[in-house]
Amino acid sequence: MSRLRLLICDDHALFRAGMKAVLREQPALVVVGEAADGDAALAEVERLRPNVVLMDIAMPRLDGFEATRRITQLHKEVKVLILTMYVEEQLVARCLDAGASGYVLKDVPVSQLAEAIQAVARGERYLSAAAVDKVIDGHGHRIAGTRTKYDLLTDREREVLKLLADGLSVKEVAARLGRSAKTAEVHKYNLMRKLGVHDRAGLVKYAIAHRIIQLPLFEELVEPARNNKEPS
Repeated sequence: MSRLRLLICDDHALFRAGMKAVLREQPALVVVGEAADGDAALAEVERLRPNVVLMDIAMPRLDGFEATRRITQLHKEVKVLILTMYVEEQLVARCLDAGASGYVLKDVPVSQLAEAIQAVARGERYLSAAAVDKVIDGHGHRIAGTRTKYDLLTDREREVLKLLADGLSVKEVAARLGRSAKTAEVHKYNLMRKLGVHDRAGLVKYAIAHRIIQLPLFEELVEPARNNKEPS
């Protein structure tokens, strides 16, 4: 019997290494690759054609929402299982809307994770108990009203939001997208209007609150300062 082929997508190398170590003990599963962000995940899915992608949400460059949407649209046979520490209602809903087959928290036992992987590979939907409570009512129906202002944005506006929140100027965003500065400015105006924010600080706060970008770890903040410090 062939084993299920897994791709691990998470921006923390130690977590990926830990996942590979624990999943190595599961005879029905094999980790065939890993990726540190959504862009790399897309490339690895194309190259490796895994059965299931274990996908984090908050990552640099391309986040888990957009990566999930693109993977499930381009490779309908590949299933995406969200593996994250976040369980907010809107995040669960956004992942399901993006095409994820399951949503599991990072603190679940390995046996439950293996069960979730095999379930989504069979074409079933698997939600951890905490995620079910957020999006499914007592009758087994999807809770209404879980969509957000973010859902009103076009794909291009979401891309511009991510780049602006990452600190790029409008001119830099235009260059990155291969568009004019005027076009980038229009996208910026439209997305700010839809989100109800009025300046870059508001965009950054929105992006952090909705896991579109993440704050750098403390070590990432202090290490450059250490490296740039003049020798005594």
